[in-house]
Amino acid sequence: MTTTINADTATGGAIITGDASGSLGLQGAGNTGITISSAGVATLSNGSQIGYLNIPLSGIKTASYTLVAGDVGKFIELGTGGTVVVPASIFAAGDVISIFNNTSATIVCTCSAVTDVYKGGTDTDISTFSVTTRGVATILFITATRAVVTGNLA
Repeated sequence: MTTTINADTATGGAIITGDASGSLGLQGAGNTGITISSAGVATLSNGSQIGYLNIPLSGIKTASYTLVAGDVGKFIELGTGGTVVVPASIFAAGDVISIFNNTSATIVCTCSAVTDVYKGGTDTDISTFSVTTRGVATILFITATRAVVTGNLA
């Protein structure tokens, strides 16, 4: 069952709909623009979710690991040491990956295949960076060949 509120279709006004699951929809000009689930997650008509979203764990790695496209929007936990390799030509503008070093030592991340990787807040192009003990580093891809790394860097 769907309930409609303020249905002013004659003048192209907004329509708010709700259903038994608790979801709400906001519609304008005949198109649903935003849907809000009963869990409170807002989704735009293009599929993008807005508002606070958790950062899912991509996996706990126990050895050296090469980042993959499936890691975008997630965090990697390195649990027993090793290195993280940031490959070239895998990621696109706006892709973000966080790395959590859950060890008692500094870990090294290698990104020499990416054309330009900058340490946040500097003009320093780096080919490797180190994440401190229990530290977090976040990689933001500006383009497929340019990235910025911020966080607990040694």
